[in-house]
Amino acid sequence: MDNVAIIGIGCRFPGAKNPQAFWQLLRQGIDGIVEIPPERWDVDAFYEKDPATPGKMNTRWGGFLENIDQFDPRFFRISPHEAKYMDPQHRLVLEVAWEALENAGIAPEQLAGSHTGVFLGITGSDYERLGGYNSKTSSSFSHLSAYSGTGTGLCIAANRISYALNLRGPSLAIDTACSSSLVAIHYACQSLRSGESNLGLVGGVNLMLFPAPTIAFSQSGMMAADGRCKTFDASADGYVRGEGCGLVVLKRLSDALRDGDNIQAIIRGSAVNQDGLTNGLTAPNGPSQQAVIRQALENARCQPAQISYVEAHGTGTSLGDPIEMRSLKTVLMQDRSPDQPCWIGSVKTNIGHLEPAAGIAGLIKVVLSLQHKEIPPHLHFKQLNPYISLKGTPFSIPTERQSWSVASERRLAGVSAFSFGGTNCHVILEEAPKQFKSRSRSVGFAESPLALLNQEFKSRSRSVGFAESPLAPLNKGGNSKVKSEEFIERPCHILTLSAKCDKALLQLAQRYQQFLDTNPTTSIADICFTANTGRTHFKHRLAVVATSTEQLRQRLKAIETVGKTTGLVMGQVTTKKRPKIAFLFTGQGSQYVNMGRELYSTEPSFRKTLEQCDAILRLYQEKPLLSILYPEPGETSVIDQTAYTQPALFAIEYALAQLWKSWGIEPDVVMGHSVGEYVAACVAGVFSLEDGLKLIASRGSLMQALPPGGEMVAVLASPSQVEKAIAPYPEEVAIAAINGPMSLVISGQRQAINAVCATLKADGVKIKPLQVSHAFHSPLMEPMLAEFEAVASEVIYSKPRIPLISNVTGKVANDDIATPQYWIRHVQQPVRFAEGMETLHQEGYEVFVEIGPKPILLGMGRQCLPENIGVWLPSLRPRKQEWQLLLESLAQLYVRGVAVDWSGISRNDTACKVVLPTYPWQRQRYWMETVDTFNHQTQLLSRNGKERNFPLDVKKSGQTTTDSLTFATPRLSAKQKMETRVTANEMGLKQIMAQQLQVMSQQLDFLHYK
Repeated sequence: MDNVAIIGIGCRFPGAKNPQAFWQLLRQGIDGIVEIPPERWDVDAFYEKDPATPGKMNTRWGGFLENIDQFDPRFFRISPHEAKYMDPQHRLVLEVAWEALENAGIAPEQLAGSHTGVFLGITGSDYERLGGYNSKTSSSFSHLSAYSGTGTGLCIAANRISYALNLRGPSLAIDTACSSSLVAIHYACQSLRSGESNLGLVGGVNLMLFPAPTIAFSQSGMMAADGRCKTFDASADGYVRGEGCGLVVLKRLSDALRDGDNIQAIIRGSAVNQDGLTNGLTAPNGPSQQAVIRQALENARCQPAQISYVEAHGTGTSLGDPIEMRSLKTVLMQDRSPDQPCWIGSVKTNIGHLEPAAGIAGLIKVVLSLQHKEIPPHLHFKQLNPYISLKGTPFSIPTERQSWSVASERRLAGVSAFSFGGTNCHVILEEAPKQFKSRSRSVGFAESPLALLNQEFKSRSRSVGFAESPLAPLNKGGNSKVKSEEFIERPCHILTLSAKCDKALLQLAQRYQQFLDTNPTTSIADICFTANTGRTHFKHRLAVVATSTEQLRQRLKAIETVGKTTGLVMGQVTTKKRPKIAFLFTGQGSQYVNMGRELYSTEPSFRKTLEQCDAILRLYQEKPLLSILYPEPGETSVIDQTAYTQPALFAIEYALAQLWKSWGIEPDVVMGHSVGEYVAACVAGVFSLEDGLKLIASRGSLMQALPPGGEMVAVLASPSQVEKAIAPYPEEVAIAAINGPMSLVISGQRQAINAVCATLKADGVKIKPLQVSHAFHSPLMEPMLAEFEAVASEVIYSKPRIPLISNVTGKVANDDIATPQYWIRHVQQPVRFAEGMETLHQEGYEVFVEIGPKPILLGMGRQCLPENIGVWLPSLRPRKQEWQLLLESLAQLYVRGVAVDWSGISRNDTACKVVLPTYPWQRQRYWMETVDTFNHQTQLLSRNGKERNFPLDVKKSGQTTTDSLTFATPRLSAKQKMETRVTANEMGLKQIMAQQLQVMSQQLDFLHYK
């Protein structure tokens, strides 16, 4: 039987709004019981010390949640009108389900269409009772709407989760009374093990909005007078009702380990059975309890003596407690030695009996205890029930917080839930396995690329004049500058937060700041990985780039200075249409030693691409690429020699482009500048990486072989003025690039260039000589064309797969770019960069990412477009931390709505999922303000508690009517059946209810175990 992992928890319990708060309540031994809030009902009107008083309850206490009338319907695409008719239990499970998935580090939208099952324990709807839906008078139905039917349906509570998240697995509401949510756990595990579901959202919910159930249970003698569950204590006299919601995310253990989930505990096994025919329908059955525990142990493949803690059902009734303890002793004492202790406790002493949600509350308590290796104190225990004996056993009831120590084995615990209808369930939990940061890194080739290319090299007859084989080892061994077993963690990370409105986004940022305040040692890599991959990304966005957890905290703290604080950007996505992205590939002159070195050392995919380029280039150049880019201390690089410059730039830019693409940033168009167009064409699919490197290596080496004497000069003048100045020198000087309306480059023979510059200076034109080895894009390139044509003709070309803006035309390239002739012309023709930018502008491109070692094209591009048009994002910049700059550019893309593959960014990290703050709901009040119950205006939950009408409050029952009220009592014998038909003129509402409760008490005769 496959084990099942608990990978996420969400809960809302009395005194605890989330799992972290719940653990603090437990470990500190806090009593979450309070006096019944006036917003629920007027306890003074209903309270009577004598439990037998008709229409009265003998308790003033309960475990209550706050603000249950509040909800954030728009988050779940629910209209405010529909929200008013939704049972608050439905609202609660939607919120807690979302929180549980976030706790698991699962972005809910990733589950759309998946076989995710929803299994929910739920037993009734007080909200429906408040609505008076069972009234017999026609006027009572005037408030009903199209949403009334689905608003309180029990199955709909589970189905709403499936609907909201588009889940396709089973979606069930389970009602076995007090064991409902633990039974839901059992059947969810069965569904996972059978393959019916691949993920499970499982738990239970209970809310107390109507006084009748508490009155009924008081009449049955089930309610503790002091409002406390005194489980196993001699003074135990009943239980106190509680409310809340708990959900866990379940996954097959093997799948959770594969996916790197944060495993919080393991479900080893479970079992469900029934009491069958006993002393009474509601009487507990010891042998059945023993049987279900034994079966759970057998299913879990563990021995009774391995259990070191049991979360008992433990309602605190004089009848139930001794029976349960006796059952536990009978089963768990088998083969147990005195040095194998077992603690027994019950969460009901903290938060009361949550009825259908009781089992999940106990299970979550145990999961948290396993995580913290502590057993919380069991409250209200002073003297052992005289009918319970622990003498001679290693069983103990923890009245103080205990360290959960085990001799040698893993911690194992049992959780029980027994229903007053006889359905029993027991679950065996095991602590989570130790998880190590072992996310795989793919940092090299399965086989050396040198070996792969060796055969190809031997088969080629091209004479390249190398003194030694181009496959000679780099640095006397291997082609990598970083040993495969060495890896430096990247020094910078990006955290993304998002919400559905600015207010929620600011609140979420504050939650993260508080989290970092209290968890300063949490890995920044873990935080960013979990937040980026495990959250839905909404339209209001925030991105923070930081190098440490402390810097992240400081930058979040400075959120009000966004725009002024480095590494912190905010934005709102205003359209569903993705911004169109242009990749701009930098040309020659941008190279420098150690460009991309930080990425090479810390990003395996970038390194792998460079090493692939290095292996290919060894066929065409003498010096290895990596030694050119990253020379050893004391070595001099030849990176500024054209033969090596152009291939080095190609390799760096291609590796950068592949890195961006691995993050999900795909260009919609590409454009390069001179050498950069070769990389753009390769990325667009015009030719392969191998052919692209072959072309650029040949181009560079042929240009390097040309005679020196060329010159290139930047000129700040119009094209017409420059053309006039160079007209006397048609064979010596040409325009090499048009970079802007008033920014050109001329290239040619040195003497002729000097003459042209003298003419331009005389006209007041500013000029700047460029540091180049040759006069590129000029007539001086003519001698290399024939040999370059021979190489270009060997290349296999294809039409571009994405639009490519041509340097030669300044327009979108046509089929001509997939011919050798185009690349031959490209050598001499001017680079029409300004026209290319205008084409991009006309096509609606406003996001420009420069793919190169220096952001040269961004500055030129700004001059080509109208002011304040465009988002200009660099990849690298000299003397700027490479990761910092890359991630800041990524942040700008993110806040503008570009979809990022966050798993791709973290693919090579060792980061693990951690528990982070959940979404801050933007709640408002949604309630059926007034309904007609027994022809009496009712508002049990008011805004301020001042105007409360209570249908059962005798003080408020002055209204009378001639309409009849009918109370039928099903499931009684013919003799017992009775029908009471009276008018409100003849009998007050209090007396009517007392008569109904008297009948109900006959049905609940042995109800000591709910």
